[in-house]
Amino acid sequence: MTAPLILHYAPDNASLCVRLALEEMRLPYRAVLVDRAKGAQRLPAYLALNPNGLIPVLETPQGPLFETGAILLWLADTQGALMPAPHDPARAHALQWLIWLSNTLHPAQRMLFYPDQYTSGDTGALRATTRQRLITQFDLLENARYANWLDAVTPTAQACYLAPLLRWPALYGGPTDWFDLARWPRLSHFARRFEARPAARRAALAEGLGRTPFSAPTPCNPSEGSAI
Repeated sequence: MTAPLILHYAPDNASLCVRLALEEMRLPYRAVLVDRAKGAQRLPAYLALNPNGLIPVLETPQGPLFETGAILLWLADTQGALMPAPHDPARAHALQWLIWLSNTLHPAQRMLFYPDQYTSGDTGALRATTRQRLITQFDLLENARYANWLDAVTPTAQACYLAPLLRWPALYGGPTDWFDLARWPRLSHFARRFEARPAARRAALAEGLGRTPFSAPTPCNPSEGSAI
């Protein structure tokens, strides 16, 4: 990198996926709080970086990047880490799951957490339907072929994306008794293995996520900002 990276983040938000990747790569970066309690993500200065008003943004030598999946892919390709190289036969399935996390699992969780953004009607009914959709998606991932990254010791961009997605349903989006990670042994094992990595421990410490942030989450207690 020819210039320092700047991660615009809020604790326990999608920026956590990017922070995990940065920590795994041991890249120098500066974390700048987007204070959600003050609506900082909707202020002109932040909208100039991400017109969607969503977190995260990563400022890079090529300019600001938004969209979690795009940032992870850019980091992987520029650093030659966390993803197979473009001509590696394993690249196709790695991309497949990164995009699935970005386009399918993550949006479903946003629908659970922010139902009023998706309907002007019965948010309770939407949440109930979304919980069932998420159970189906976790079932799919638990039993997926060509998802060897779930069982691998080496970290991947997909792993950095998935770990927070296993955390949030246990904490946010109304009643959480529907979500028990033990229902999915493969995913539960993944969460325990991933959170034991030094990079994950550093990220958890930075955002106040506790000792078991992915396998047995507790509410975050950040030193600055708030998750919601």
